[in-house]
This record gives sequence, C-alpha cells and structure tokens, in this order.
Amino acid sequence: MRRLFFVLVALFWVGLAGESMAQFNRKAIKKGNTKIASFRGSKSSFKSKVYNSIGFSVNALNYYGDLAPAPKRLSTDISFTRPGFAFSVTHRFGPRYSLMGQFMFGTLRGSDAESAKPDDLDNGIYRYQRNLSFRNQIKELSLVAVFDLFENTGTYMSRVRWTPYVFLGVAGFISNPQGKAPERDLNGNPLPEAGDWVNLRKLGTEGQYADLPTTAANHGIKPYKAVQVAIPFGIGARFKINEVFDIAADLSFRYTFTDYLDDVSQNFVDLTELDSELARAMSYRSSELPEVQQKIAQGNAFSYGGYTVLPGYGHEHPDNVRGNKNDRDIYMVTSVRLTYILGNIHRAKFR
Repeated sequence: MRRLFFVLVALFWVGLAGESMAQFNRKAIKKGNTKIASFRGSKSSFKSKVYNSIGFSVNALNYYGDLAPAPKRLSTDISFTRPGFAFSVTHRFGPRYSLMGQFMFGTLRGSDAESAKPDDLDNGIYRYQRNLSFRNQIKELSLVAVFDLFENTGTYMSRVRWTPYVFLGVAGFISNPQGKAPERDLNGNPLPEAGDWVNLRKLGTEGQYADLPTTAANHGIKPYKAVQVAIPFGIGARFKINEVFDIAADLSFRYTFTDYLDDVSQNFVDLTELDSELARAMSYRSSELPEVQQKIAQGNAFSYGGYTVLPGYGHEHPDNVRGNKNDRDIYMVTSVRLTYILGNIHRAKFR
C-alpha cells in the first residue's frame, strides 16, 4: 500500500508539472506568433538606421575649360560627353546622414575645331584657329557626405521609398591630358608619333621646362602636377527597389584647383624655346587647318627661327593668349548608381 501511495503522489506531481509546462508553451507560442506577425526585418548588430552598402554606377562626364565653345564659365560641348564607371562603399550613420567613398574612372574631351564656331567673329574664330584638342582619362578617389532630405526612421528594411539628397566632399584625382599627334611636324616632316595619343604634361607645351627670358609672358611658369584635388558637390534622388537594392541618379560638379585638365592655361611661347619637334607640333596646331594654310600662303604669316605661324599664335607676345589662367577647370559627372545593402536579416525560428 505504501508503495502504491508514493506512486500515485509521483504521478500527481508529474501531471501538475506537465500542465504548467503546457500553459507556458502556449504563452510562448502566442508571443512568438505575435512577433512573426509584426516582423519587418532587421540587420544584425543594428537596431535603427545604421547600415553599409556597396554600389556600381555608370557615369557621363563633361568638361568645362579653355577648349569650350564659348568663354562663358559653364560653356561645354555636349557632343563630347564621355562615359565613366565607379565603385562605391557607403556607411549610413543615422536617419539622414551617410558617408560615401568612391573610385571613378572616366574620360574628358574637348576640341576647338569641332566645338568653336568659325563664323563667330567675336570669339569663335579665334578658338577655331587655335585648333587645340585633348582627352584626359581621369582616375578619381572621393569621399563625400550625403544628406537625405527625407528622414529614414526605421531599419533599412523599412527605409523610405525615395528621397532627394545633396552631397559635398573632397576628391583626389590623377590628371593626364593627352593630344593626338598630327601626321607631320611644323617643318612638314613625318612625325614618328603620328596618330598616337601622346602625354602633354611632359612636353611642356607652354614652356614649363624651358628657360624662358624674364620678358616672356610665361616667365616663371612651373610644370603642373599629375595628382590634383577637387571639391565634388551635387544633388540627386534615391529610390528603393526592394529590401536590399536602391537605385539613385545624381548630377555633380568637380571644382578643381588646376587650369590644366586640357593642357591649356597661359600664353603661347616661342617654338624655339621647346626642346622637341613633337612638343612644338602639340603646342601650336593652327597650321593644320586648311583655312590657316591658305592665309599663310597669301602672306598673312609671321616667321621666326625657321618657323612660319599665323599671327597671334605660336610665338611669344603678351597678347598671344593660349588660355585663360584666371579660371580653374571644372568637370561634371552625371551618375546612375545601383546600390546593394550589406548584412544578414534575422529570420524567425520555428524550432
């Protein structure tokens, strides 16, 4: 009997404990179902608005400088728009603020003969007769602060559907202006580099490596550097595609601290001051134009040191301006960027 009594007591307590555990499990399941019903997704180690993302953009680059169609500050030739590509990493700090680092590669182009209007006797004819051209393959590394106009008050999963934004930052870039060498030098002899894109910086087309006399307009000119600094700033809009992808479009300008994106800034120098036929051919290109050749054949020419040039071009004089050294060059970047948000989403557990 005593053994039977202890068995019955034990069964009673086991049943009581089982009922208590069942009630606890029902409460836990109910609570879990509530969480699942209200699940919106979140990022590991983050509980509000901070996340990282990576992006790839396709860009269009335009140049503003001395080889623009007109002397206006923001004159450019849209036909010389060139493509570029960029990779970016962005860290969002909160509801409105982000910091984006980006590497971009793109090309700038300009040409007097194709942009200037030779029938414009006030300005275009002089640019056309100058006949300079260039390309510059820019490699840029930038860091910009981005400010969203619409606040993101939730996690990245529940971010706003779209928002306009503005940005401002700093950039370093490698500038390498190049020109396509003509078939012949200024004496009519074939150039070994004919048809090639040659680096202009090392040629010193404005006398950077020459010992110019103190009376020369470009006396004291220094070689410009390949590594330059710019201030990027602009506006854009970003759109949410789904939980992890955004697409954005923005328009920005790079204000540079150089006037040599195009290898053009100051005055012409005497061709005899340059140390190679290639440098002379790339410094003065007016005589390549049929119209200029006709003027020279008619006696409208200036000769010195064995070279015959169009008056006002290709020789030193304070009035023989090759570019405008008082204005810095600018380039514009139009971008379409696809962004992927990094991170793992917490998933509901059913076991």
